[in-house]
Amino acid sequence: MTSTLINVKVLYDKDKCLKKEDVDYLLEWANKQQHLPKINEVQAILFLHSCYYRQELAKTTIDNFFTFKTLCSDIFTNRNPSTSMQKILEHSLVTILSKKTPEGYSVIFIKCVESNSDNFNLLDELKYINMVCMLHLYQEGPPNGYLILVDLNEMTFGHVLKMRPLLAKHFVYYLQEAMPVRLKGIHFFNPVPFMDKILALVKPFLKNEILDALYVHETIDALTKFVPLECLPVDYGGSEETAAHLHEKIRNKLIENNAVFDWEEILRVDESKRMKESKMNDFFGIDGTFKKLEID
Repeated sequence: MTSTLINVKVLYDKDKCLKKEDVDYLLEWANKQQHLPKINEVQAILFLHSCYYRQELAKTTIDNFFTFKTLCSDIFTNRNPSTSMQKILEHSLVTILSKKTPEGYSVIFIKCVESNSDNFNLLDELKYINMVCMLHLYQEGPPNGYLILVDLNEMTFGHVLKMRPLLAKHFVYYLQEAMPVRLKGIHFFNPVPFMDKILALVKPFLKNEILDALYVHETIDALTKFVPLECLPVDYGGSEETAAHLHEKIRNKLIENNAVFDWEEILRVDESKRMKESKMNDFFGIDGTFKKLEID
C-alpha cells in the first residue's frame, strides 16, 4: 500500500523548512506511544507541516487524529467507493482543483451535482470530503494551506433538513484540531435564501481564526479576490476542466485507491495501552494545547 504514497524525498526537496531530524524525532516519539498505531514517515511529515514544524503541537495533533478516528468511527468506516459510498459519489462533487492560488493554497471544491436531496447523506458527504483530502495529502504532499470552496447552486432546503448538527460539530472539530491540514479559509459561493441556516450549522464551532476567514460571495468577482479565475472550472469562466469531468475523474481516482482507505481504516488508538490520561476526556472539553491555525 505504501507504494501508492508520495516519495518522501520529494517532500524534503520542495520544503526547505522541513528537517529530517525533526521528522525522525516525531516518528520515533509516535511509534513509542503504545496506544497509537504505527505511522510512517509521510504521515509524520504531514503532521509536522500542518503544525508549522512545532513538535509538541504535532504530538498533540497526532494523538487527536487517531483518538478522534476511534471515538467517531462512523466517519471513517464503510468507505468503499464502489459500494457503500457509490450513491453520494454520484450526486455530489468533492475534489481538489489542480491549480493553486498565488499563496500556494490548494482549493477543496465542493458542490451538489443535482438539486434532488433524496440521495444526500451528511455522514457520507463528510466521509467523501475526508477521503479526497487525505488521499491528496498522501499522494501530493501538503500545500501551503487549503481553502474550502462550496458552490451552493444546487443546494435546497431539503439538503439542510437532512443535516445533523452534532455530526457537523464533530467534523468541524476534526478539521481544526486533528486533521493534518493548514486551513486558510472557507468560502461559500452562489448563496441561497436559507444561508443563515447553513452558517448556523458550522459557525458556533469555528475558532476565531477561521471565523475571520469565512466568506459568502454573491458574485464571481468577489470570489476571485481569493481564488483566481484561472483556478476555477471552465463552467465558472476559469481554465480548470469542467465540473462534470472533474466529477468523473475523482470518482475513478477514489475507486483506484480503495486500498489506501482500507489501510487507513485500521489505524486507531488502543485506549487500554494509553500511559497517560487522555486529553479528550470530554471529547470537546479538552484541556491543554490545541492546534493553532495560522491565517496569512
